[in-house]
Amino acid sequence: MRYGFYLPTRGPMATRDGVLSLAREGERLGLHSAMIADHIVFPVTSESEYPYTLDRRHPSGGDALETFSILGVVAGATEKLRLVTSVLVLPYRNPVLTAKIVASLDVLSGGRVTLGVGVGWLKEEFEALQSPDYERRGAVADEWLAIFKRLWTQSPTSFAGQFYSFANIRAEPFPVQKPHPPIWVGGHSRAALRRTARHADGWHPVGAVAASPLPPEEMRAHIETLKRLTAEEGRDFGALTVSYKAPLYDTAISDRDGSRRSFSGSAQEIAGDIRSFGKIGVHELIFDFRGRTIAESIEGLQRFAAEVRPLVGD
Repeated sequence: MRYGFYLPTRGPMATRDGVLSLAREGERLGLHSAMIADHIVFPVTSESEYPYTLDRRHPSGGDALETFSILGVVAGATEKLRLVTSVLVLPYRNPVLTAKIVASLDVLSGGRVTLGVGVGWLKEEFEALQSPDYERRGAVADEWLAIFKRLWTQSPTSFAGQFYSFANIRAEPFPVQKPHPPIWVGGHSRAALRRTARHADGWHPVGAVAASPLPPEEMRAHIETLKRLTAEEGRDFGALTVSYKAPLYDTAISDRDGSRRSFSGSAQEIAGDIRSFGKIGVHELIFDFRGRTIAESIEGLQRFAAEVRPLVGD
């Protein structure tokens, strides 16, 4: 089992010292990857529903550091840590420029970028950015992924799509990772599973929260669906990474059936959960060690490394 952790992107810990302290300590402790979320603006009022909290509100005060800016700073301050956008909202950015940024960061990080992607949920943010039509964001995301792969592997190249076109351009250098940085699709909707099967190198759902528990039996069912969809696309399910995120939302609340939330409780209980998810085919678990301060967050990282990992083993 591999392990990852969230980096702060908003709030009082989202500073240079906060981000780098947590990233460096995670790398020192041997964790595999760091997650970097994506928001650019927040509306003062919103009718959009956030899917991962019970009150359907995003836990933000309106601030957010930009995803690729964080990734660049952390890439320069670490050597081994995988750097994961978790998740990049694809329709927010120009696809050609995004492809260039990702390729450049992969080169400059020595091939450590993983592109976690999603279609977004905050309609007002789409409108503020003048992004493509919110209601067609899934189709836009599919086309952006096709553009990325074209620009990362062919030069010169052209593309004629429903939402974007270009002709006879070069966008080198290519990424270090071949054929391109891994693409992970977030979410566990039918559309997300289909997008994973068709376009991605990994599946990256959110679970272990009251609004979206995704316990082992539910994950097992989704994995079976993903296996079937991948086979229908003529792709190898065995080549996919399954990376499961467990954020700290509604932490005082049990799962829907009143049972203990996965990855909560004693070190022994958390280690048992890790083994259970490993048995059903999860390759990487992403934990949220963010506390009220950086010192508290680092303490959470260290406690996990000292108390939980040894109970699981490698």
